[in-house]
Amino acid sequence: MDKTISVVGHTAIDLLFDVEHISCHNESYPIIDYHEYFGGGAANIAVGIATLGGKCQLISAVGDDFASSGYEDYLMSLGVDLSLLYKCKGQKVTKAFVFTDREHNQSTYFHWGASALLKYFEPPEVDFVHLATSECSFNARTAKKAGFVSFDPGQDLVTYNRKDLETILEHTDILFANRHEIKRVCEMTDRSFEELKESIDIIVVTYDSEGSMIHTDDAQYCIPVVPVKAVDPTGAGDAYRAGFLLAFTRGYDVATCGKIGATVASFAVEVVGCQVKLPTWEMMQERFETHFGKLQR
Repeated sequence: MDKTISVVGHTAIDLLFDVEHISCHNESYPIIDYHEYFGGGAANIAVGIATLGGKCQLISAVGDDFASSGYEDYLMSLGVDLSLLYKCKGQKVTKAFVFTDREHNQSTYFHWGASALLKYFEPPEVDFVHLATSECSFNARTAKKAGFVSFDPGQDLVTYNRKDLETILEHTDILFANRHEIKRVCEMTDRSFEELKESIDIIVVTYDSEGSMIHTDDAQYCIPVVPVKAVDPTGAGDAYRAGFLLAFTRGYDVATCGKIGATVASFAVEVVGCQVKLPTWEMMQERFETHFGKLQR
């Protein structure tokens, strides 16, 4: 029977705008088109786990428009446990506004909305938790209570203070970060990467199109990407983590977990929208075995 994976962090709505040009001060340009997608790092991971057939629980703060946007019904239809959501009256769901011009330059604005209130809430005690991008003090308090901690600071790392970051790392069993984030974590804590490896059982560092590297106490594993026609890399990391964590709780070795994560990520990048094309376990397994051979525990 699958272990429940609790995921902490943002539940957001992504608004993606195609524009003629990125505006400077006192300028105005036409919007060519725009699209609205369900997103947020924590919700992306929860949806990925649920779509793969795993058990997941979302711990997030949402506003009044969570229900009216259709997001609540959508998550419930997938079987995501919403019993630990913090519903904040008078607040809005977290939103990301991303403007992209014809030369693929981007300008992004992020409205924390209800997520900013997480610092005022007392986290629940959970068995197996993944701390996605979120308010740092809430993540730190969650880490101290949880039985097993997976941590991904993501783009919110710039909002972390050293004390909360070190508290989280003290309790972290699996750390996920890209090449830039891992460097920043080392700088913020005055540790070398070797020192970081000594205190954390598993560190997964992603390198975009170059794949990922998994570091354990006694080995490291290079995990290649699964080659597909990539349309948008946004959400690939969340999809990777969803696949990795579900495989890990199902007892697969870490190298296989990484390959499963890479396979799930390959579906996410084929379309625009982080949750638009996430695979079932059967879909993942078919593509996995095409590229990596028989999936075995």
